[in-house]
Amino acid sequence: MSGICSSLETTEKLLCYHCGDPCRDIPIHVYDKDFCCEGCKLVYEILKENNLSNYYSLNANPGDKSIKTRNAARYEFLDDEQVLQKLVSFTDGTETHITFLIPQIHCSSCIWLLEHLYKLDMGVKRSTVNFLKREASIVFNEKETSLRKVAELLNRIGYPPHISLSNLEKKKAPATNMQTYYKLGVAFFCFGNIMLLSFPEYFGLSSVFEGRFVKTFGYLNILLSLPVLLYADIDFFRSAWNGLKQGRLNMDFPISLGITVMYSRSLYEILSGTGAGYMDTFAGLIFFMLTGRMFQNKTYERLSFERDYKSYFPVAVSVLKNGKEESKAVSDLHHGDRILVRNGELIPADCILLKGDAAIDYSFVTGENIPVPKQSGDRIYAGGRQAGSAIELEVVSEVSQSRLTQLWNEHGDSEHKENELTSIVDKVSYVFTLVVIAIAAAAGGWWIWKGEVHTALNAFTAVLIITCPCALALSYPFTLGNSIRILGNQNIYLKNTRVIEKMASIDTIVFDKTGTLTKAGDAEYTWHGSPLNTTEILAVASLASSSQHPLSRVIAGIAEESTRPEVSNFEEIPGKGMSGIVIGMMIKAGSTTFAGNGNSTGNSRRSEVHVTINSTYKGFYEIRGVYREGLKTVTNALSENYNLHLLSGDNDAEKESLAEFFPDSDKLHFGQSPANKLQFIKNLQHQGNHVLMAGDGLNDAGALFQSNVGLAVSDDTNNFSPACDAILDAKSFHLLPMFLKFSKYSMNIIYVSYLISLLYNCIGIWFAVQGLISPLFAAIIMPLSTISMVLFTTTATNLIGKLVFRDVPGQAQIKADKSHQLS
Repeated sequence: MSGICSSLETTEKLLCYHCGDPCRDIPIHVYDKDFCCEGCKLVYEILKENNLSNYYSLNANPGDKSIKTRNAARYEFLDDEQVLQKLVSFTDGTETHITFLIPQIHCSSCIWLLEHLYKLDMGVKRSTVNFLKREASIVFNEKETSLRKVAELLNRIGYPPHISLSNLEKKKAPATNMQTYYKLGVAFFCFGNIMLLSFPEYFGLSSVFEGRFVKTFGYLNILLSLPVLLYADIDFFRSAWNGLKQGRLNMDFPISLGITVMYSRSLYEILSGTGAGYMDTFAGLIFFMLTGRMFQNKTYERLSFERDYKSYFPVAVSVLKNGKEESKAVSDLHHGDRILVRNGELIPADCILLKGDAAIDYSFVTGENIPVPKQSGDRIYAGGRQAGSAIELEVVSEVSQSRLTQLWNEHGDSEHKENELTSIVDKVSYVFTLVVIAIAAAAGGWWIWKGEVHTALNAFTAVLIITCPCALALSYPFTLGNSIRILGNQNIYLKNTRVIEKMASIDTIVFDKTGTLTKAGDAEYTWHGSPLNTTEILAVASLASSSQHPLSRVIAGIAEESTRPEVSNFEEIPGKGMSGIVIGMMIKAGSTTFAGNGNSTGNSRRSEVHVTINSTYKGFYEIRGVYREGLKTVTNALSENYNLHLLSGDNDAEKESLAEFFPDSDKLHFGQSPANKLQFIKNLQHQGNHVLMAGDGLNDAGALFQSNVGLAVSDDTNNFSPACDAILDAKSFHLLPMFLKFSKYSMNIIYVSYLISLLYNCIGIWFAVQGLISPLFAAIIMPLSTISMVLFTTTATNLIGKLVFRDVPGQAQIKADKSHQLS
């Protein structure tokens, strides 16, 4: 009988290799592993067959513990075409993009497995995980798999997607990881009760109580400490272990080492009867560190939420109302709005094609730049670009700014440059950790040599806890994250925090002319050449309306949208011109080499658009540009600290006028093609310059992409481009010197925060090595230091922002002005 009991007791202690739950009754024993249910065994077999067993090496028992309680989910409804259209963010009939909410994501093993889905299903092309939001973005080939099969695969491996069709039209808040709150609650409960049981020790009443009560209280403290040791603090140990497996020491390693030493010492004292131990300090340490960690995560979630859903790009779209064309902010588009999209413009929302020849370039989404022809009634997804004549669309879903942000961020630098400061932080943290461990060991050894073991324990543990480099590592993301928000309030929108760092190092600025230094909406035009009849004027205006170039927009304004005839066979060559068939006439408009054979007027401050109809040269439009308000002030301010250059595709007729704004006329370059602009930027960089290129985003994509910082100036047109690092509302062009100054100040705040953090750590070490700080006090100070660092960086950036932009209207006024102008 005793043998049977022993066997049953052993069975009770077996843990499932997949999820870590106890294997009750008779465990399933296969592959030399024990499993608690068929579900866990099935997942293990799937991973083993596909050579994905590394899933278990990243974390112990990483599987979802609720897998055995779930019934097989039914996903037949995902075969429905209407459901598919509501769920997916993009599909072209072959490649489909979808984002699932997966609440079961909880550790690095989950991330690793979900990002290797392509090994489980060959139809899956790629998948990425957003850990904070518990979301997985998956791209799959519809010809090799289906949405239903992908969902069923996720369910089989223990990560069923949460699909709620009733909430599809609502914005989703970031998923909350309740485990953090559970661990915090456990730590608080145990900390409070251990303190209650330790009151006799606090007040020196241990001698009054009988020995058996003292031992009982000690044993109860051990019992209460176990949930903290085995559950609440597990993230610190897991992070430290994962770092060691990757061959590096992270900031959780000294914390884990200190926790281990403190708990081991406490356990020894209580069990040996030589002392009361430090279980109250241990539990309090975990509680306060979890509080600091929760504060950090909540702040990250807030910043991430703002970035995804409140980064309204300064782009607008042409909306057709009562036969008239109006400009409307993209964020204000609604279901049923009728919009006009020109050649090269971005489609900001899911739409239905109503009119025109659509050829949609989905290179932003799929990476393939082959235009896909669409017919009237076809659905066109957000993120596509029209390649051809202007088309009319009807919006069928609300605009997703987060989708536009995702498209923008997915197109990173071609050189895949690492963030220099971030790498410095990693190196500093690594060296810092080694130094901290050495100081802690030296302090502990010194006090042991002095014969004071208790002080040695306190000094060793306090040094490891109080010198956590969290504040050092957090100063960079929090400072620049807040800086992005402040800059956004002034209508400059950055792709990511790296852009601020790169802006701070700029020493050379290159400007495009048309659409950047000039205001297309205020330009004037004069016709030179053979008189055009009404039909020809309408035809040329209609051709020009299909282009988003500033000069084309001026010509298009000659005729109202309702009177413009349709354009077919439209083609536009950047930097040269456009052509198409209108009312049976073959029309070419653009540069002299592309469409003209006449002579220019020789007047200053003008650009020319030459026109040829049915191979007969007719003449040209002379367009006199109007320079932006405050241009002289901007160039004067920038010339004090930066080398200024101008690149223009026009001739040098405006050289004399532009010389008023640029101190060195030798740096004014005209007749530059897009390829010339790109090469010019490369030459500057080869000379060791850090270049900011400011252009309108149309003919400058190559130069913008090549430059260290590509700044697209948006003038009430949908110039959203992944080639740029920042988008500047043209109304805030006069603030460009302030933006660059603020970026330098932001980096200085980071450097100051580094000094403060190092000073704080030096002071903490000074007291800790002398045994003057208890581990519990160190645990309280550590999260407070993190909070104080976040408060300092936030307050400093807010203060600097107010000082730099003190004469600029507030955000409420800016929005009111923009609304008034749009209306």
